[in-house]
Amino acid sequence: MDDCLLIVGLGNPGRQYEQNRHNVGFMITEAFAEAYASSSFKKMVDIVEVTQVSAHGKKCLIARPLTFMNLSGRAVRFLIDFYKIPLNNVLVIHDDIDLPFGRVKIKRGGGNGGHNGLKNIDNLVGNDYWRVRIGVGRPEMKSMIVSYVLGNFSDEEKLTIERIADKITNDLPALFPNDIQKLTEELNTL
Repeated sequence: MDDCLLIVGLGNPGRQYEQNRHNVGFMITEAFAEAYASSSFKKMVDIVEVTQVSAHGKKCLIARPLTFMNLSGRAVRFLIDFYKIPLNNVLVIHDDIDLPFGRVKIKRGGGNGGHNGLKNIDNLVGNDYWRVRIGVGRPEMKSMIVSYVLGNFSDEEKLTIERIADKITNDLPALFPNDIQKLTEELNTL
């Protein structure tokens, strides 16, 4: 499916993780599906749930791995193989503690920055896919990172994440890949 975008939101399955900073990828894919009147996500196999939408004339397969963050690559590998999606049509949306809260960077390829979900994807499919990095900020001490990313967004932070989700949902399919820099700049003015 050379014409299909695979949009993968990273996170952890389960109600206890829904509002965690680590689940920002899930939050944005949920907003994406709702914006295009998709039926709910359906479990495809035990490792991933998907929904399909048409956005700005592009087919988008939206996925959320059910493997927990550290094994996200299993779901991505399965979907790439099953749907024959080229790596340059894969977008992974994830939290990034190296970006200030609310900052967004979109880029293709690169390192994983210590993000275990990305490490697993890189190990199973390579690293030449698109990344939508959503800044969640960093705790003061390195020893607090796990509890920080597994902590919930504040109500005020949720509003910012909703604005980011709306912008990505509305503009990403129309601008990808030609005007992706324009989208990044617009996201960082929210």
